[in-house]
Amino acid sequence: MKSVAEICSDLIRFDTTNPGSGERPAAEYVATLLADAGLEPVVFESAPRRTTVVARVAGDSPDALLIHGHLDVVPADPAEWKMHPFSGEIADDCVYGRGAVDMKGSCAMTIATVLDLQARGVRPKRDLVLAFLADEEATGDYGSRHAVTEHRELFDGVTEAISESGGFSVSSGDVRVYPIAVGERGTSWMELTAHGVAGHGSRPAVDNPVATLVHALSRVASYQWPVRLTPSVAALIKALSEITGQAIDLDRLDEEAARLGPLGSLFKGQIRNSANPTMLSAGYKVNVVPSTASAHVDGRYLPGLQEEFLSTIDELLGPKVTREFVNLEDAPAAPYPSAFFDEMGAALVAEDPGARPVPYVMSGGTDAKSFARIGIKGYGFAPLMLRPDLDYFGMFHGKDERVPVEGLEFGTRVLTRLLLARA
Repeated sequence: MKSVAEICSDLIRFDTTNPGSGERPAAEYVATLLADAGLEPVVFESAPRRTTVVARVAGDSPDALLIHGHLDVVPADPAEWKMHPFSGEIADDCVYGRGAVDMKGSCAMTIATVLDLQARGVRPKRDLVLAFLADEEATGDYGSRHAVTEHRELFDGVTEAISESGGFSVSSGDVRVYPIAVGERGTSWMELTAHGVAGHGSRPAVDNPVATLVHALSRVASYQWPVRLTPSVAALIKALSEITGQAIDLDRLDEEAARLGPLGSLFKGQIRNSANPTMLSAGYKVNVVPSTASAHVDGRYLPGLQEEFLSTIDELLGPKVTREFVNLEDAPAAPYPSAFFDEMGAALVAEDPGARPVPYVMSGGTDAKSFARIGIKGYGFAPLMLRPDLDYFGMFHGKDERVPVEGLEFGTRVLTRLLLARA
């Protein structure tokens, strides 16, 4: 049976860049592994080569747990990497390549764990639904959104889910904190448009839409969003204060995040809404004032704050700039405290007695948003024990992305404990 590192390496070698040629080769590889282990994977496509795999593992209870991951990755420029981003090279006790962290490594842990259970003839304590999805690195239209609308029956009985961006270790001195995500910020990707009067670039502009839009973008980019401490983030900060034995000043959270270093990174992007201009387009010739100008903004908002976020954006844009949503997704939240959170924490502590599990809210987004639409409560839990010198957050979409082999092996042991533990 292949090791988790070998499965991770194999997955990385499939170039599933999004946008690109699709996820089909990686999906076929996953489906073959699952079928060879005695499962009956369902493979479907939302468009040519945009492929998703779903399989169910029978457990002792029909109350099912969904484990989902995505097979697509963001682009990578080989010239910027020490090793080719799709080599899957194993060196320095790490698996290198695009997707090692985000999130073919996590998919490999899920596959390796389930293959081991199947080989040993061991039933998990509850049904498992495994989903290896297309298109997470875009909107999910070809992946999770398609799955929950066109293949809803595959998720019958699922009440909770686990996926990326949680369960990893963050070291600070002798402390190892493991954040388990209990929510994530909502997504508001917007296209902005300003209309004006076209004219010659040498003459005084009557109504220059480029200037109008640039001024609006400047207001958005420079706006200092107020701190909004949600219950889950407040619980995280309280836990970090107890773990470190240091009081955290709630009136100076930006400074406190900087002071705490890696631990502070767990809340510095989760204490307020945000909006970043990311794309700008206008005109077709240097001496022509165009009639329109457009831009894109990546907006994120905390659970429960969508209305406040959008009203602030409208005020900053002013009356002459309109907005349309490229993607609007609510901010999902899972129950905390909860018995399932405690089970995940116990599985971590069983493998790392020094582990300190804490609640966490993701600053970005995952496919959990799509599954929340059908009532599935999603947690971020892809367990990894990391070396203190490895910048986990920097690996996401970064160059020389890599994951430690021993971290993957740790993750499979934790998942096994979680899936088998009985009350």
